[in-house]
Amino acid sequence: MYKIKDEWGEFLVKLARRAIEEYLKSGKIIKPPKDTPEDLWEKMGVFVTLNRYGVPKQTALRGCIGFPLPIYPLVEATIKAAIYAAVEDPRFPPVTLDEMDNITVEVSVLTPPELIEGPPEERPKKIKVGRDGLIIEKGIYSGLLLPQVPIEWGWDEEEFLAETCWKAGLPPDCWLDPDTKVYKFTAEIFEEEYPRGPVKRKPLVPEE
Repeated sequence: MYKIKDEWGEFLVKLARRAIEEYLKSGKIIKPPKDTPEDLWEKMGVFVTLNRYGVPKQTALRGCIGFPLPIYPLVEATIKAAIYAAVEDPRFPPVTLDEMDNITVEVSVLTPPELIEGPPEERPKKIKVGRDGLIIEKGIYSGLLLPQVPIEWGWDEEEFLAETCWKAGLPPDCWLDPDTKVYKFTAEIFEEEYPRGPVKRKPLVPEE
């Protein structure tokens, strides 16, 4: 059962775009709109992803930052994550206002992370590509990949675990280490069909 209604997803995506464009124009951080649905004031994890439009998925990423834990009200977290994704992602130079004409905005609302218990070698059986995102932690290192990422790259569960280890700056087989913590979560994802276009719910499991 979906927690986020389609119209709320549309609200969040449009809010994310407005937050970015206003910040790039004036340097100001917008406040949550007065017409924000009450449910969007609940604290939830969220990521905002910016993709270049019309290029292959594997080269489209232009920025992605968020909050894995429910520490802010969703509406506020979306505004913060959107701006950070545009100007604070260390992998990319800051997005320019002109670029926003060729960027699609995607918002992923996350469930709280759940620790995967049991023997490390059983971990691939306890996750599912097309449903779960992953967080891997060991010592000071941590990495997160959203549920849509393994689908876009065609990974299986073991590859997904290995790539999340890489994202954390760890060896790809660190998921087999008992001292490594692996968490899973799910997400409801909404994206623009094209820059400033209609917003749709993004299915995780590829259609047959």
